[in-house]
Amino acid sequence: MKKLQKNKFIAFLFLAIGISNFLSSCGSNSSNKEKETSTLIKENSSNKLAIEKPQLTFGFIKLTDMAPLAIAKELGFFEDEGLYVTIEAQSNWKNVLDRVIDGQLDGSHMLAGQPIAAGAGFGRQADLVTPYSMDLNGNGITVSNDVWNKMKPNIPTNEDGMPIHPIKAEALAPVITEYKNSGKPFKMGMVFPVSTHNYEIRYWLGAAGINPGFYTAENIQGQVDADVLLSVTPPPQMPATLEAGTIYGYCVGEPWNQQAVFKGIGVPVTTNYDVWKNNPEKVFVMTKKFVDENPNTAIAVTKALIRAGKWLDTPGNRPKAVGILSMPEYVGADSVVIANSMTGTFEFEKGDKRSMPDFNVFFRYHATYPFYSDGVWFLTQMRRWGQIPESKPKEWYHETIKDIYRPDIWEKAAAILLEEGKLEADDIPKTDGYKAPTAEFIDGISYDGKDPIAYINSFKIGNKN
Repeated sequence: MKKLQKNKFIAFLFLAIGISNFLSSCGSNSSNKEKETSTLIKENSSNKLAIEKPQLTFGFIKLTDMAPLAIAKELGFFEDEGLYVTIEAQSNWKNVLDRVIDGQLDGSHMLAGQPIAAGAGFGRQADLVTPYSMDLNGNGITVSNDVWNKMKPNIPTNEDGMPIHPIKAEALAPVITEYKNSGKPFKMGMVFPVSTHNYEIRYWLGAAGINPGFYTAENIQGQVDADVLLSVTPPPQMPATLEAGTIYGYCVGEPWNQQAVFKGIGVPVTTNYDVWKNNPEKVFVMTKKFVDENPNTAIAVTKALIRAGKWLDTPGNRPKAVGILSMPEYVGADSVVIANSMTGTFEFEKGDKRSMPDFNVFFRYHATYPFYSDGVWFLTQMRRWGQIPESKPKEWYHETIKDIYRPDIWEKAAAILLEEGKLEADDIPKTDGYKAPTAEFIDGISYDGKDPIAYINSFKIGNKN
């Protein structure tokens, strides 16, 4: 390890000396040349960015969808860009947000809703940006064994007696009523108020006519008029909290749904692929200040992460990724548990393992591109459930998200990778930043990112604009 660090330092020293000699040779024109180094320097017919800040510290939460960070570090993609990155596990999502805003972290794996909420007026405010979407799908909704046994009679089965998926929340509705009639409010966990998990479990419940509750100034827990009481639980604590009976179910990313199966304490009933096919999940976030002061560094980081996403979705690489993620400094869960979802399968009940090749997507379907329409969807859900308390005009949704989602940075990074032969032309979407309308939701409601008001008003349960 010391030898590796020494080699890194020597490589960086030679790079610094080379740039210094280049500038010195320019004589009286050195001031102009210094400006030029803020763009691109050509070396050996390969694009090299003049990195403003090579030593970086990034954060993450112990979930398999942090994989692009681990891969970019372990396979040397960061180093290829002249970046020397430390990756640190964080205790919870609030800590992640606070440390990025306060400058203790240069960037982090983050819930897609966090930078959006920070710019939209909910929770702690800050100017955050994301140039890179880390993955699609990857979450599940799990219930306790007791709840599952009560749900099963309400679920249709196939000729082999296996539950037919997707399982809708209609199967849960009578169980909720039974619990409430016995004096036990029905409690479920999600990982953060602006997490995809919160909006996904709310969407799943709401599609079945079950009210997950509203946020108000007086009730920041979002439990006004709720049929199900949702509360925050950090992802690694989900299985233990379920086993203790504090909650009766939860929505979380992997490996914490598969952990419930592995431990025999719960059953995943649906995945977010079935709630919204190929939905965005995590993003990589930096402050606007960091990006403005270190534009080339931001592009270089994005380059490395795009390469990591592509590597992860290249056939044959997932087993190696599982081995990396199982390391204690990353996810640290048993490799068998991680492999359950990361290698194209997903286990519901013990023995009911099904093929789900798109459960974790890191590159396919242009997964890494930060589409405005993905961000607008989160804004619609914040408004639907009261986190955005007042009606907003259509233009507000688009203006707000364009300050946060930065496809321009992604496109600069991808253009260099294309020139270097590390991307194909088809890897770069031809887009205005908005995906085509889709109705691939569990309730069949159509979403058009260009018309957020109509979408908000289409729900039976939820605030209206």
